[in-house]
Amino acid sequence: MKEKIPRQEMPKQSPNERIKNFNEVALGYTEELALKEASRCLQCPKPFCVEGCPVNIKIPEFIKLIKEKKYLESVKKIKEDNALPAICGRVCPQEEQCEKKCVLGVKGEPVAIGRLERFVADYEAKMGVVDIPKIEEEKNIKIAIVGSGPAGLTCAADLRRMGYSVTIFEALHKPGGVLIYGIPEFRLPKAIVEREVDFLKKMGVEVKVNVVVGKTITLYEIFEMGYKAIFLGLGAGLPKFMGIEGENLLGIYSANEFLTRTNLMKAYLFPEYDTPIKVGKRVAVIGGGNVAMDAVRSALRHGAEEAIIIYRRSREEMPAREEEVLNAEEEGVKFHFLVNPKRFIGDEKGFVKGIELIKMELGEPDASGRRKPIPIVGSEFVLDVDNVVIAIGAGPNPLLLQETPEIKRNKWGYIEADFSTGKTSMKGVFAGGDIVTGEATVIEAMGFGRRAAKAIDEYIKTGKW
Repeated sequence: MKEKIPRQEMPKQSPNERIKNFNEVALGYTEELALKEASRCLQCPKPFCVEGCPVNIKIPEFIKLIKEKKYLESVKKIKEDNALPAICGRVCPQEEQCEKKCVLGVKGEPVAIGRLERFVADYEAKMGVVDIPKIEEEKNIKIAIVGSGPAGLTCAADLRRMGYSVTIFEALHKPGGVLIYGIPEFRLPKAIVEREVDFLKKMGVEVKVNVVVGKTITLYEIFEMGYKAIFLGLGAGLPKFMGIEGENLLGIYSANEFLTRTNLMKAYLFPEYDTPIKVGKRVAVIGGGNVAMDAVRSALRHGAEEAIIIYRRSREEMPAREEEVLNAEEEGVKFHFLVNPKRFIGDEKGFVKGIELIKMELGEPDASGRRKPIPIVGSEFVLDVDNVVIAIGAGPNPLLLQETPEIKRNKWGYIEADFSTGKTSMKGVFAGGDIVTGEATVIEAMGFGRRAAKAIDEYIKTGKW
């Protein structure tokens, strides 16, 4: 299959400029680039790309509307299945989902589906148009959503379309969950998250912030307030640590704290925002996922002269998106592969000053499907550092679940829920996203939210559990 037009690259800030600011790195397609890219779509009679999308966006249909320059109709088509197109167009790993299934990708480059999604979503914002979808007849039945991350927002949007009265309870002072506290401004501007949340409010979804369900209010009390079902989209917000010597030294952050200070609390605008963050000359980030890339690239922008990724496997095994790894490389991030921390070394004042690392080699694949890293005896060495960020994953926050023993959890502490419906062991309570699956992608969480919304509707109609 011959490609007549190559895949269109998206303009970006130059590396030298972008490491000095927190503005968005990718600048988005121009209309000309979007039309060129849309023209590559073959409009397959059996679109495998749709199968690759966790929320089954009608991909050929929205791209066809771009070809016809019907941009507002195109974004409306996306919103039939996805209430957050400007977000998904930026942070979804399309290369592992819809684009992976694109027929053009068999012998060449797949259609840039995510970039086209972003283009029409941004066009809609630029035009100042807010097309509220049709709401079915009001049911006057209240549904509660706990958590305003991608799973919660999607579940709320779908239930509101069905005519339910939906309230989102969010623990933090701004809605958006991981989208607002976890992903940096240079990858996902907060104004975009706020715009998407505002879209839900205009649909009639109520959002209550500063409500820590499990502390300020319980699930039992929510039911007593007249809510007929509850969806838990709690995310995975409890940082994981390594459990090694020196981990409590000053100057060592969890990725959760480092990124929450940077993003939600706007440490990058200090002193305009009163959130100091200490970043020395050399910062090491432990981990190889997207969170690690976000942290190491943020450290550069905070003024670190040297920002280093420490990862116990090779580059090929890194779970981070290739696009983000390339961005980090362009910005001057250094990568130390096949090494793992043994202990952190402190100075006389209790601040971290070094990491003792041990070299690793790869053995046979483990449960993750990646080759297992094995320490090489006697290969230890010390890396001098001023700060460390630990980005090795996050687990379930136990606050709510400790107060609700009826909800069964698995051995890792995540909620046991049916993957097709989100039903938990507690009647009327559904759950989805990272609190069920462990850390996953934004669009996978959204897919869970959509399935749960359908199941909640069925439960309300039938009363069956």
